[in-house]
Amino acid sequence: MRVRVLTWNIHKGIGGVDRRYRPERIVEVVAHYAPDVCLLQEVDENVKRSLHHVQVDHLADELDYPYRAYGPNVKVKTGVYGNATLARWPLREVHNVDLTLGPKKRRGALFCRAQLEAEGHTRTLGIFNLHLGLAGFERKIQLRRLLSHELVAGFRADTPLLVGGDFNDLWGGLGPKLLAPAGFERAGRLANTYPAFLPTRPLDGIHVRGTIKVRRCFRSRMKVARAASDHLPLIADLEVGTGG
Repeated sequence: MRVRVLTWNIHKGIGGVDRRYRPERIVEVVAHYAPDVCLLQEVDENVKRSLHHVQVDHLADELDYPYRAYGPNVKVKTGVYGNATLARWPLREVHNVDLTLGPKKRRGALFCRAQLEAEGHTRTLGIFNLHLGLAGFERKIQLRRLLSHELVAGFRADTPLLVGGDFNDLWGGLGPKLLAPAGFERAGRLANTYPAFLPTRPLDGIHVRGTIKVRRCFRSRMKVARAASDHLPLIADLEVGTGG
């Protein structure tokens, strides 16, 4: 069962260079790649800078995704922002896992159980859409907390499970140090996704476990993607096993 996943810190739809709020640029890029599942970070809800849009619904409606989930994390004066997952298949058992560390900025991992359907087959795919902290020690603690969470422990080793999002992983070390020992494989090689106009850091990633084969993983090279946010989107083509 083929599944395309896109992860992208959309920076509230505000360009990383021109600082203009133009959500249509986000829509254009996502529509071009036509992913089955979108993992989006820094998604606004009722915030003045983004015209008080409920962005999870605005983007899902514009892109014709029938299923969406939202995990608010950071409160601002007139609203919140957080992680959003959009999908072509039903999303069930939605949980927003709190990864906040002490007085640090609130962080979270949005969990959904997607019910994939294709060619007469159905398959469960566990999805974590996360946004980790800025400090190295903070990220390690947050990821350890997530990997030990009951939602991860509840998945058998062969059940398809995906962890993707903005890891803020400056040097790409979280995968080998923490995710690989837990049975996860990085989708593709490290790809620099930040800053979008001249990417030099692999902040974003997709990691998979269970009966999932990675066919390819690549970052966007669209000109509009470089203007739409301060991150570039990362896209992975996966083959999810139908057994089990």
